[in-house]
Amino acid sequence: MGLVVQKFGGTSVGDAERIRAVAEHIQRTVKAGNQVVVVVSAMGKTTDDLVRLSKEVSKVSVPREMDMLLTAGERISMALLCMALADLGIPAVSFTGSQAGIITDTDHTRAKILEVKGDRLRDALAEGKTPVVAGFQGVSTDNDVTTLGRGGSDTTAVALAAALGADYCEIYTDVTGVFNADPRIVPGAKRLDRISFEEMLEIAASGGRVLALRSAEFARNHNVELQVRSSFTWEPGTWVVREDPSMEQAIVSAVTHDVSEAKVTVSGVPDKPGIAAKLFRGLADRSINVDMIVQNTSVHGNTDISFTVPRDDLETSLAVAQGLLGELGATEVSADSEIARVSLVGAGMKTHPGVTAKVFEVLYAEGINIQMISTSSIRISCVIDKESTERAVRSLHSAFELSA
Repeated sequence: MGLVVQKFGGTSVGDAERIRAVAEHIQRTVKAGNQVVVVVSAMGKTTDDLVRLSKEVSKVSVPREMDMLLTAGERISMALLCMALADLGIPAVSFTGSQAGIITDTDHTRAKILEVKGDRLRDALAEGKTPVVAGFQGVSTDNDVTTLGRGGSDTTAVALAAALGADYCEIYTDVTGVFNADPRIVPGAKRLDRISFEEMLEIAASGGRVLALRSAEFARNHNVELQVRSSFTWEPGTWVVREDPSMEQAIVSAVTHDVSEAKVTVSGVPDKPGIAAKLFRGLADRSINVDMIVQNTSVHGNTDISFTVPRDDLETSLAVAQGLLGELGATEVSADSEIARVSLVGAGMKTHPGVTAKVFEVLYAEGINIQMISTSSIRISCVIDKESTERAVRSLHSAFELSA
């Protein structure tokens, strides 16, 4: 008998018919001799509706109350799914994040998991019941309800799989797996059968939205094998596993894009120690995640620092930078929200020279200007203008012969 964690996203439990279909799939998994722990997201657009409602009643953001409000969506899903399972003769019991023992820090709306106790889930499994856990939520060390931020239900599922020693974790969504480009942009995009944790991390971090970044990171750190599957076709999807050093890796596994970021430039910064530290400490203290950073060559003792942040954090980032202008000795802060990031990811880049040059040549041939560049051992990212995104993705996908 195996232990499997199955996570179902919002589209998977979007209405009563979908909830019954999910319940039938869980029933099949249980009847096959497995123990199952289920994690559910809020139904359909419930979270978006609650966010919109909060803005209609108040112009003031109250993070603690937002967490209390948004966690209601998952509680609805878990209770309805338990009812559907009962109708099929599968004993099930629902748990909020708090009841499941998911302990977080005190950072409301984007809390980090500190510990997963899971005692009540183990007890339910021992009694022959199927636990259904509300994703996206936990309880803080101050005993307040918290939410885990974007993709939080994925993180919940992987964290539970690690804590309970599950054989693997299945992430069910509305796509059939991880593709080597967005199929909506590249018709010839191919579904990947297997991908390494490291590649999945880079894909998630650079715009691939099938799997949340924090869940991929948790899976790698705790060696939790994942399978990304469709809850509409139930066909086998993409396995995310530890890299096999005995196997030759593809040079490029995927082309990703992200249009959710903005660029901030602080101009006329004195080129001396400590300036960048002050700027980025100010951003960190406001919980702003900075991605790419470029500092220009000093001219007459001054330089410019450019960095990218989530577009949702642009207003706060500008306020922080503006507030530090005098302390930094800088002259101006500007922003550009019409940018995009296009990236190539592949474990084979570590041993194959020339990939970077080819990327630049392809973008040059398309007349696309590169504003910023960032690399890792298995990723190359370029910031370009937003209007050129689709053309860049299609041309890179074709140049590296990634079509199915």
